[in-house]
Parts: sequence; structure tokens; C-alpha cells
Amino acid sequence: MSNTPTYEEAIKGFDWAQVEEELGYRKGDPINIGWYCTDRICEMGLGDKPALIWEGFKGDQRTYTFDEMRILTDTFAAWLRDLGVEPGERVCLFMDRLPELYFGVLAVLKMGCIAQPLFSAFGEDSLWTRLDNAGTSVVITQRKHVKKVRKIVDRLPGLKHVIVVDADGKPLKEREVALALHDLPPAEDFVVHPTTAESPSILHYTSGTTGQPKGAQHVHYSLISQYITAKWVLDLRPDDVYWCNADPGWVTGTSYGIIGPWANGITQAVLDSGFNADKWYDFIARNRITVWYSAPTAIRLLMKEGAELVAKHDLSALRHLCSVGEPLNAEAVIWSEEAFGKPFHDTFWQTETGCMVITNFPGMQVKPGSMGRPFPGITAAVLDPVEFTPVEKQGQVGVIALRPDWPSLIRTYWNNEEGFKGKFKNGWFVCGDQATIDADGYFWFVGRDDDVINTGGHLVGPFEIESALLGHPAVAESAAVAKPDPVNMEVVKAFVSLKPGFEPSADLDLEIMNFIRKKLSPLAMPQEIEFVEDLPKTRSGKIIRRVLRAKEFGEPVGDISTIMND
Repeated sequence: MSNTPTYEEAIKGFDWAQVEEELGYRKGDPINIGWYCTDRICEMGLGDKPALIWEGFKGDQRTYTFDEMRILTDTFAAWLRDLGVEPGERVCLFMDRLPELYFGVLAVLKMGCIAQPLFSAFGEDSLWTRLDNAGTSVVITQRKHVKKVRKIVDRLPGLKHVIVVDADGKPLKEREVALALHDLPPAEDFVVHPTTAESPSILHYTSGTTGQPKGAQHVHYSLISQYITAKWVLDLRPDDVYWCNADPGWVTGTSYGIIGPWANGITQAVLDSGFNADKWYDFIARNRITVWYSAPTAIRLLMKEGAELVAKHDLSALRHLCSVGEPLNAEAVIWSEEAFGKPFHDTFWQTETGCMVITNFPGMQVKPGSMGRPFPGITAAVLDPVEFTPVEKQGQVGVIALRPDWPSLIRTYWNNEEGFKGKFKNGWFVCGDQATIDADGYFWFVGRDDDVINTGGHLVGPFEIESALLGHPAVAESAAVAKPDPVNMEVVKAFVSLKPGFEPSADLDLEIMNFIRKKLSPLAMPQEIEFVEDLPKTRSGKIIRRVLRAKEFGEPVGDISTIMND
């Protein structure tokens, strides 16, 4: 039976205090996400219930109960504490989707440290930028990725330890420590650090249009929002087997791949493998997955494989489908109804919001292509981009904004308070996306309000790409913009002007590609390089990316005569 009220019932008199009461939390009490996801569930008598069903890319499988997860996270946390790691320090988790990644995040939170999960696909430059900015003390990684850390460790004087979870007796370098978590004696008497509502919890890095990636600082109180949105929007029920195929390097992979489901005592399945439609369907069928949270890019890839492949697998256990990361096009919603017998429910939120804020609530009419309506307790509007007041007409384009009064809004950007303050206008938190609202209060995405590239649901900032390109001896200037793509919605295209003595060629194109492949994550990798004589600039010398982007999308450039160089 569903735990989810109707949308009308949910919004009537909703108060976040009701959620606090449901979780047994009172203002001023300690609140620790790690404890709520493990110890509390065991105290509810669910210790023997499967918490994690894990499958590796080679097909190896492991299952852990909530009590086993409680003990392993306590043991992990106690080991870190004995190593000298102190509350408040940043601990980076840089590995594939191993069980140690999931347990490590909870362990770091249990000991009062700040968890900093990063994509294992990051190259050394992307990794260094984030570790340096955060002043990270510890990196937890695995053998296949430790080489990247070794290349930058001398540039990180504050990095105390590099922990390798699968060293297996292989020789380690200076500052490296082996951890065989499953071989450690259990720490049965570990005391969870008494973090409070405003204690920092997870530090997620999100790209911006200028400057370095920004560290979005979440707090333990975010649990309140993540718990109830997971319960209601994902319609989680006690007997569900849930799959979120997002990596914890992305906020979806922590808010709804760790915190939301486990705070609800839900069994979660994790597949440590890249995209393969047949493999994914087999994983769903074998584990009888009931609730699936995916992304439009993945859905479009599944569409490409065809509905015939779906019919070869028993997916009858699937009950509820949700999507996140970028606008879900209407065609994907219609296709999922044909292929799975039910639509994907789009959800809108950001790294900064920490939880879903505009959703297609279960039982609510799904309008294909719409983001849905604000979650109960969220006040959302479309604002005039100049006055920052709600637009007056239905269908009028403006910027999405939220009243900043929900629990999981980030508290700052790490070492960038001014950047955080800049997100607020006229009492609203401005999301940076454009939308319209229809007569029924449904939001419809129009486009991003800045230069960030949304590729496969992941936001990629141009500055990082351009900085990597400029490291090549042939590159004089560069600009990275979005280019439309039928699968990923957008991919990165780079415009490059060359230094004197270099000429455009296929060989140089390949050389530059190989050069930056070693520095950036695959998501940030340009899919195309176009050599140009000059880049469009303002009179102050700033590159106008929107001109390049407009040409790629076949959109009007507009009047730029007053700001272009003569």
C-alpha cells in the first residue's frame, strides 16, 4: 500500500515540522545522516532487512543487511578516527560504485567529517582543482584510480592520507594507507559524532559559467527534505527494491542514492557498470526492482535500443519510474508508457536545492514534457529576469525561483560566500533556469539562464574545459559551448584559435583531443573542435559564448553591435 497522499492532500497544511516529528527529531537535538540511515533503521527492528544489493561490472554480487551496514560504517568511521582524521575535515571519496563508496560516505558523516564524493572518471586536473579548493585532508580511492592522485599529491600539502580500499598487498607510496574494510574487527562500541542541524555534511562540486567549480555545502538537516521527498515522490514502500542509477559523485547519487532510500529503510540495488540496455533490463528483472530513478540521457539511449528489447525481459515488478537531471522530453514519456506500461515522472532540482523541488507527484496527471508542480512546502515561481518579481501572464518566460525556506538548501559555496549570496534576488533563491507556468500550475522548462552545459544531466562549466585547452602549446584562445545532441541533450563543442606557427589539421585536432583527455572527465571532453580565426568578444575582452551557442542551436544571435569589437 502506498505511503504517498494525493498531491492535494499533501499540500494542505504541510509543515516541515511534521516530517521532523515523523523522524523523531526535535530542534536542538543531534542529527546525523549516517545514524538515521543505519542505526535508526536497526532500532526500528529492520536490522535483518537487505539494505544494499550490489553487483559489480564482472557480475560479482554482494548483499548487506541494515545491521551489517551499521557495523561496517561504524568500523570504517572508527578506523578513520584512529588514523587521526578529525571532525570537520574534508574526506574525498574517489572511486567506482563499490560498496566501500556507499559505506564510506555514511562513515565519514558518522564521524563528523564532510564527505566529498567525486566522479572516478575525473582526470588529474579536475581532481586537483576540487581537492585544492576544499583543502581536503583524506582521499579514499582504489588501485585503478590512485595513479591520478599520485600525479597531484605533491601539489596538495594539506592532504594527509590517501586510502586505498583494494590494495591487496600491492606496494603503496608515501602518504598512502591500505584499508581492507571487511577484514577489520567490528567496532561495536563506536559512538556517532553528535552533529547538529547546521553541521556540514556533504560537499558537492558544481560547475559555473566563470571561475572554478563551486563547492555546494550541504548540512545534516537536509535529511528532513531528502527523507520525505524520497518517500512521497518516489512512492517508496516497505517491500520495494529501489534502483537509482546515479553515481554519488552527482548530488542525485547521494540525496536519492544513499540518504533518501536508506532513511526510509528501503532496500537499494546498485549496479557498478556503465550503460548497457540488455544488462540494465536483466538487472531490473533478476532483482525484481520496483522503483527506478533514472535520467533522460539513459532513457533516450534505451529508446534507441527499441521497445523490442524490453519485451525480452520480465520487468513486471516495476511499479514507479522517475527521471532527473535535465528536462525529460515528451517523446520519452510517451515511449516509456508504450515500453514499460507506465510513464517516467520528471523531477526538477539542483545540487544547490539538495532535494526535489518541482515534481510530477504520484497520482498527479503527467503532462509529457512538463517538470510538474512544486513539492509541498516549496514555494516556487517564475520571475521577471530584471525586476525579480513573479511574471504576470501565464506562459510568460522567466527565471525559476524558490523561497529559501526548505531544509536542504545549501548553506554556502565553499570559500565563496559572495557567489552564494549572488544566488538570491528580492527574497528569492534564483535557480538559473528559464521556464513558464501554465493555467494548472505546471512548470515547463525553456532553457538555462547561463553558459553551463547540461550534458547527460551533468552540468559542465566552460571555464574548466577552456583552461585545459589553453594548456596545449598550440592553443591561443578557446571557448566551450553546448551543442545539441539527440542522446545527451547537449555535448561540449570547443572553438579554438591557434597561436602563430600552427595550422588547423586533422592531426592537430586529434593531438589536442588526446591532450585534454588526460586532464578532464569524459563528460567535460569536447565532442568536436572547430578551429576559428577569432572568438567573439566584448570590448573588455570577455568571450561571448552565447553567440557561439546560438549558432550551434540555430537560434537568432540578436543585436550584438554595441558590445562586439570594432
